[in-house]
Formats: sequence, structure tokens, C-alpha cells
Amino acid sequence: MQTLTTQTATGSQSKQEPFLIIDNVSKVYSTAKGNYVVLDQVDLQVQEGEFVCVIGHSGCGKSTLLNMVSGFSTPTNGSVTLHGKRITEPGPDRMVVFQGYALLPWLTAYENIYLAVDSVHPKKPEAEKKQIVREHLAMVGLTEAAHKQPGQLSGGMRQRVSIARALAIRPEVLILDEPFGALDAITKEELQVELLKIWNDHRCTVLMITHDIDEALFLADRLVMMTNGPAAKIGEILEIPFPRPRDRDRIMEDPEFYKMRNYILDYLYNRFAHDDE
Repeated sequence: MQTLTTQTATGSQSKQEPFLIIDNVSKVYSTAKGNYVVLDQVDLQVQEGEFVCVIGHSGCGKSTLLNMVSGFSTPTNGSVTLHGKRITEPGPDRMVVFQGYALLPWLTAYENIYLAVDSVHPKKPEAEKKQIVREHLAMVGLTEAAHKQPGQLSGGMRQRVSIARALAIRPEVLILDEPFGALDAITKEELQVELLKIWNDHRCTVLMITHDIDEALFLADRLVMMTNGPAAKIGEILEIPFPRPRDRDRIMEDPEFYKMRNYILDYLYNRFAHDDE
């Protein structure tokens, strides 16, 4: 695999000033049996507008790492900074889309998005807030479903509402925690294409957890590969070379796609295989 471009865990090779910096971050929980180290000395630099996927086995601290970027959790040691400011709590500059949608079931699609916009921008004129909601429903193809509640929507439609809600407040960082993991293969591929189109149009910075190698190769600029937990680290960072805008069929015809896929599989299932004992 000499043709692949990999990095150490110190971050991007770009000379640009880093936008998001995860600096020497460790996360330790106290338990009855002593300290449990989830993450150990993690370093990562992300550029503005970059699409970064994080992959690794269950228990390797992927969600813990992104929770510290979102502000739901704080590092035991080290720091996470955005624009040079330390992240200590959640904020509207960072929005999360979860696998489980996290929509309020008694509100319609329109109302779920409006609630987010109104909470973050209460002083905006009412007409402007309503226009923002309509624009984002249209962006994800749900204009006709605006007044349906989540229980009346398919899984793919509910995830579209979640994405629209997150983007409606114009976050600087969009955090995706396996957003397509519960969807069928066809819906997943459709939403991946939609997500790329939205990202190409808006270019907010994206951090995404995935277990799907093909998904990461289709979406990401870089793939962060974690070692196993406990005391997980960043093992390697893989540069994804496919030009944008991306076409799935063209990528899958490229021999480099299969070289990279096999390299990642070897990393996950040989070099960092689960210890089942």
C-alpha cells in the first residue's frame, strides 16, 4: 500500500491555520475498579470546511471524542478549541445529528425545525424564521411532508428532518454520529448523496462517525482511524484522493478505491482486530 497517503495523529498536512484543534486530549472515568481511560492523548487538527470521518471498533471512544467537540463532555486532560476558543459547553456553532433522529414526536417536521431556529435566533423577524424553515425543508426534499409528525415519516425522512434542523441554524461544525446506521442500504446511499450536495453548497465543517468503509471513502476528505479501546488513540489518518464533486459509480470503478478499502479492512480486522476473549 505504498500509494496511500497517510498521516500521523498530529493532524492535517495543510499549512492553513487550523480551525478545530483537539490537543493532547484524554478522557478518564472513575469507576469502582479504578480509573477507566477511554481516550489517551488524542491530537487532531481540522481545517474549516473539511469533511472528516472517524472509524474504529465499538468502544474505541469515537462518540466520546465527538461529544467533546459538541460540548456534551469535557476532556480530563488536554483541550478542544474552535477558532482558538476552548469548548466547554454545547453551542449553536456546533450541531449534532444522531442515529436516533432525536425529534420531538408531538411536533411536525416544520415545527421541529422552527423550534431550533427560534431558540437560536429569537430576535429574527417571524417571516424570516419561517422562510428559513421552508428553505431547509425544501433542501432535503420534504416540503410536502412539512406538517407530518415523525411517527408519520419513514426513517430516511426523519433523518432528513434532523439534518435540516441542524443546518437551519447555520452551524460552523456539523457533527454526525452514525446518522445513516439504522437505514436500509438504498435509503442510506440516497442520503449520502444528498448530504454531499448540501455540504458542497454550504461547506460547513463536518465530523462524522461511521462503521461503513464505503461510506467514508465516498464522503470524506480524510479518514481518522482509531485504535481499540480502552486508552484508544488515533492510529492513522488516511487522505481520500477522489476529486469532488464525487460520483459513486466512478469512484467504485477506480482501482484506488479497492486498494484503500482493503487497507482500511486490514487496519480494522488484522492490525486492530477485536480481542474476543
